[in-house]
Amino acid sequence: MVESVVKNWQGEEVGQTSFELRVAKEETAAHIVHRALVRQMTNSRQGTVSTKTRSEVRGGGRKPWRQKGTGRARAGSIRSPLWRGGGVIFGPKPRDFNIKLNRKERRLALRTAFVSRAEDLIVVEEFSNELQRPKTKELVAALARWGAVPEQKTLLILSEIAENVNLSARNVENLKVIAADQLNVFDLLHAGKIVVTSSALTKIQEVYSA
Repeated sequence: MVESVVKNWQGEEVGQTSFELRVAKEETAAHIVHRALVRQMTNSRQGTVSTKTRSEVRGGGRKPWRQKGTGRARAGSIRSPLWRGGGVIFGPKPRDFNIKLNRKERRLALRTAFVSRAEDLIVVEEFSNELQRPKTKELVAALARWGAVPEQKTLLILSEIAENVNLSARNVENLKVIAADQLNVFDLLHAGKIVVTSSALTKIQEVYSA
């Protein structure tokens, strides 16, 4: 059971909230979170880089000079890997980097990563109605009142991303906004502070508790 205070738009404490998520055992928690993090970062690789071998490089069909008598080293093709413009030895080829991780393991890693950041968690009331129009300065000021300074990387988790909030946040350098049902291990671990609304916290428990 994790307990946290709830803050309003002005940064005042207006209540208490608690949540409970099933996490991994202490001796295996770091391992499962690490596996999930490696999977996410590896699966984000496109794997489209490609180099040409000596058989794929254009030209080089004719022997550059005769085998003996020239005083130069013997050569069979101008597209040898030893030559400038030649093929590449053991160069990268398109490949699939995807790593498989069971769905239950992924969910367990997410819950464990989220609960591990309990000390850096800031729970706030729903504030989309406070922004009548997109205003970056007002959102940054609110984050500062909550305890998330602009110099620190902040993850803002919302149950639903309102347009005014999205437009207000998209130009803030160290702020990232995600929906409660789109959590990922990298963002949870990378952020210095995690700001989550009460409704988003409820949705996280609904989505990830099963």
